[in-house]
Amino acid sequence: MAPHGEGRFCLITRRATFCASHRYWLPELSAADNEARFGRCSSFPGHGHNYELVVTMAGPLDANGMVLNLSEVKRHIRRQVTDPLDFSFLNTTWPQLASKLPYTEWLCHCIWQRLQPHLPVVGIRLYEHPLLWADYFGQTMDAFLTISTHFAAAHRLARPELSFEENVATYGKCARPHGHGHNYHLEVTVQGSMDERTGMLCDLAALEQVVRDVVTEPFDHTFLNKDIPHFATTVPTAENIALHICDLLRQPIVRCGAKLHKVRLQESPNNAAEVYAESPVAYRPVAQALQALASR
Repeated sequence: MAPHGEGRFCLITRRATFCASHRYWLPELSAADNEARFGRCSSFPGHGHNYELVVTMAGPLDANGMVLNLSEVKRHIRRQVTDPLDFSFLNTTWPQLASKLPYTEWLCHCIWQRLQPHLPVVGIRLYEHPLLWADYFGQTMDAFLTISTHFAAAHRLARPELSFEENVATYGKCARPHGHGHNYHLEVTVQGSMDERTGMLCDLAALEQVVRDVVTEPFDHTFLNKDIPHFATTVPTAENIALHICDLLRQPIVRCGAKLHKVRLQESPNNAAEVYAESPVAYRPVAQALQALASR
């Protein structure tokens, strides 16, 4: 093996932040149509966000044990992205943003185009706020959009065909007869192609409404074993809850114009389950690298 790991492959990530405002407005639509389509996001003069950017790069280690010199990485990200975008009105900052709308997923695409000539970029994650982010991996107009939400519910882990003692041996304290509760943190990731006119992957408001109608409202403040029919016969482990949510969302999300990619359910700070809607999982190694840095 070469000294200092030279030649070995590695993913590295770099985080940066910027503040910017934007407005969703199509000049070919009337004011009423813009409001109907984009809601309050169409309001003049726009609104702002504290954006958080995560750039993932890949390559072999050099003789100094680095994929890249971090000073160079910081310089390129600052010069190409954060300096021009910080405290800007995104709609007028770059030609690509003027031709479409500065949706989070389209902004990911534009940042990729700015950085790719200078850095070996393999993934871009951009947080518009902690409950909404997008991922882009250089696949033409395809991107990923994630929304985050929560619900509170109780459950009991026990199989009806087993005795109480057998259930305790399998599930421990979770088998106690009166159950216990969690504040579940849910992330739903969809995949799709960004619209050629707007840069939008799907109707975000419609996606959020689907998740509310199908999951968070029916599940919130329930005893899952008794109030959700599926769990009358299926043990509501975090894994099974995530699988059921995935099954429930698959078709409604298609009607939003996207495709379900992943459901992640955080049951506690130490316990989570992640279910992919399709197999094999495209882009999974890079998505995991981004998640490792961006997790809170």
